[in-house]
Amino acid sequence: MIKLIRGGVYYSEGKLLREGVAFFRDGQKHAAVKNTIAYGILSSHNTGSDEHLKIKFDALASHDITYVGIIQTAKASGLKKFPVSYTLTNCHNSLCAVGGTINEDDHMFGLSAAKKYGGNYVPPHLAVIHQYMREMEAGCGKMILGSDSHTRYGALGTMAVGEGGPELVKQLLNQTYDVDRPEVIAVYLKGKLKPGVGPHDVAIALVGATFKNGFVKNKILEFVGPGIKNLSMDYRCGIDVMTTETACLSSVWETDELTKEYFAVHGREEAFRELHPAEPAYYDGAVVIDLSRVEPMIALPFHPSNAFTIREVIENARDILGEVEEAGNKLKGNKKPFRLLDKIKDDGIHVSQGIIAGCAGGTYENIAEASEILRGRSCGYGEFSLSVYPQSQPVFKCLTDNGYVSTLMQSGAIVKTAFCGPCFGAGDTPADNGFSIRHTTRNFENREGSKLGEQQLASVALMDARSIAATAANGGVLTPASEGEYFTKKIKKYYFDKNIYENRVYRGALRPDSSVELVYGNNIADWPEQIPMSKNILIKAVSVISDPVTTTDELIPSGETSSYRSNPLRLAEFALSRKDPEYVKRAKAVKADELYRREHGTLPESVLADAGIKISKDTMYGSCVVAKKPGDGSAREQAASCQRVLGGVANIALEYATKRYRSNLINWGMLPLICKGFDFKVGDYIYIENIVGYVRADDPVIPAKHISEGKVKDIYLTMGQLTKDEKKIILSGCLINYNKQ
Repeated sequence: MIKLIRGGVYYSEGKLLREGVAFFRDGQKHAAVKNTIAYGILSSHNTGSDEHLKIKFDALASHDITYVGIIQTAKASGLKKFPVSYTLTNCHNSLCAVGGTINEDDHMFGLSAAKKYGGNYVPPHLAVIHQYMREMEAGCGKMILGSDSHTRYGALGTMAVGEGGPELVKQLLNQTYDVDRPEVIAVYLKGKLKPGVGPHDVAIALVGATFKNGFVKNKILEFVGPGIKNLSMDYRCGIDVMTTETACLSSVWETDELTKEYFAVHGREEAFRELHPAEPAYYDGAVVIDLSRVEPMIALPFHPSNAFTIREVIENARDILGEVEEAGNKLKGNKKPFRLLDKIKDDGIHVSQGIIAGCAGGTYENIAEASEILRGRSCGYGEFSLSVYPQSQPVFKCLTDNGYVSTLMQSGAIVKTAFCGPCFGAGDTPADNGFSIRHTTRNFENREGSKLGEQQLASVALMDARSIAATAANGGVLTPASEGEYFTKKIKKYYFDKNIYENRVYRGALRPDSSVELVYGNNIADWPEQIPMSKNILIKAVSVISDPVTTTDELIPSGETSSYRSNPLRLAEFALSRKDPEYVKRAKAVKADELYRREHGTLPESVLADAGIKISKDTMYGSCVVAKKPGDGSAREQAASCQRVLGGVANIALEYATKRYRSNLINWGMLPLICKGFDFKVGDYIYIENIVGYVRADDPVIPAKHISEGKVKDIYLTMGQLTKDEKKIILSGCLINYNKQ
C-alpha cells in the first residue's frame, strides 16, 4: 500500500529514480533541487538567503480561539493596519454555549478589528476556517499562514503553514517567518481507489506510515504522479489536510484541469495556474502510495497514527482492541476501568456514535456519498447516533438542493451547521467508555471531551465518511464501505452559490478604517507584562512528563477551555489540568518566589537552601516543564503562553514534536532546552550561569548544574540554532517586548 524511500530520488517523465541509479552529476543534482514546486514557491516568497529563508505570506487566517490574542499582541506591538489579507473566521467558539456572553463578545471584537485594521470576517456557522480559505483565498503558487495546525491548501497549489499566533503577529508587523530551507519529500501517487475507499483512508494510511518514525517531520510533502488525476478535488483536499498529522511543515500538489475547474466553479479562474516539477526534480526522499491497494482504514485511540485496516481490526478484534483498552487503563491509572472489549458482540464490533465534520470530513462528496450509502436505510433507534456537519453554507446549500440532506435526515442522521467542535471536544462529546468513529482530524486521549482527571475517557477512532455511513447502515456494527453494493448512483455535480458569502461575510481586506473602535467584552484582557531574561537563571521543574509524546491538548486542554482564550490569566488556570493537576499550584509557588526576588533583591531562604549551591544575585527564578517530546498537534500558542503567564522560563525535552511548538516557546521568551538524558523529577533545579551569553552564541553547549534531592551534578544542554531575531526575542522576555524595543 505504502512504501518509504529513504535517501534522494529524482522525478522525471512521471517516474521516480533512486539517486544511486540516476547517474546525475553533482552539478545536475544542484539544479534538480531547484526544480521542485516547493522550491519555486518558497523562493518567490523569500526575502532572506537561499538556505535561511525569511518568508512573507500572501494571506493569513485565524479562528475565534486565536485571533483575539493575536490582535491584542500585535496591537501592543504597534499594529496600525493589516498589511496582507487577514481572514477572521468563527468556527471553534461558535456555539456560544460556555462562559456566558464571552464567546460572542470575542466575535464582536473580531468584527470590529476586521473593520478597524482592514480584514475579512466570517460569522459563526457560515464556514469552517479551512474550507473558507480553500473557497475564497487559496491560489496556485500562493503561501498562506494560519493560526491553526491544519492550515493546508496544498491540493490547490497553495503552500500553507499552521503556526502559533506570534508567527502571524510577525507577519502583521511586516516581519518574516524564518526557517532553514526544509527538505522536500515526494509523495508519488499511482493507481486508482477502489469503490468504498475515501480520502481519509489514504490519509490514515499515510499518517500511520510516517508519523512514528519521523520520516517527514518538518519537511514539505510534494504530491506528484499519475494517480493524482484519478482523485477528485474533494479527495485531494481531504488527504492534504491530514498531512499535518504526519508532522510535516507544509504540502503542495501538482495542479491540473480539475484544479482549474475548482477555481472556475468558485468564480476565481485567475487563481489557477498549472504547477508541475521541472525535470528532473530532486527530492530528499519519497513516499510511494499505490491507491489501488488502499483499504478502508481506522485510526484507533489514541493517535491518528494508530492505523489499521478495518478488516484486520474486525478479524483480530480481541487482540487489537485489547491493546487499546490496556493503554486506556494506563492513562486512567486503573482507578475506574476503561472498557473497549465490551463493544465486541456476537455480530461484530458495536459503535456508539458516528461523526462526519470539519475541514477533513464535511466536504460535499464525503457527505453526498455517505447519503447514498444510507439511502433507504436507517441509523436505528439504539445507542448509535450519526451527526453530519457540512463544512460551509455553500456546501450545505448544494447538498440540500441536490437532495442529499433530506436522505440523511430520513435515515435518522442529524445534520448541523459548519463547526469544528467535534474535532476538539466542544460538540458531540461521546459518553464515558463510548466508542465514536469520526471523519475528523484527531483522536488524542485528552481531546474529544475526555477528562482523565475526572476518570472520563472515551474511545475516538478516525474513519472515512463512507465507512462511517456503512457502519450506520449496519445498525452501528463496524463495517468497511468496501463491503456491500452501496454505490448505485453517480454523485450530482457540485455548484457554488457566491451570494451566501456576498450577503453575509465582511470583506474589508486592505481597507482599514482607523475611526472604528475595538469592541471589548468582559473576558478580553491584555497580556500580563513579562520581564527580560537575567544574566543567570535558576529553573525549577514543576512538571515532568515521561510519555513518549506530549500533545498541546495535554499542555492546555481543548473543549470548554476555549472560551477563556481571550483572557491569559484565566486560561492559565487550565494548563496541564488533565495531565498534571498539581502543575498550576507548583508553578504559581515558583512565580511567587520570583516576585519576592524582584522586590527584595534575593530569593527566599527556602529556595536557596533547596537549591544547595551558591547563586548570583543577578539570577532570574522560573519554572519549567520537562517532557520527552512535547508539542504534537495543535498550533495554538497558549500551550506555551500559559506556562509563561505562570512564570515559566523554559521547557526541557529530548526533542520537540513540531517546529511550531518550539517557535511558540521562543516567541514567549522561553528557552527551548534540549537534554540527552531523562532523569529529572518534580522539584529538581537547573542552574545556568551566563544564560544570556549562551543565547547570544550560535548553537552552544550549555553547562548547567542539576540539583536533585540535595545532590548536584553537571549536565549539558543545547537549544539548537536560533536566528538573530529569536535570540533577541528570548532575551527581551517575549515577542511583545522585542517589538516595543
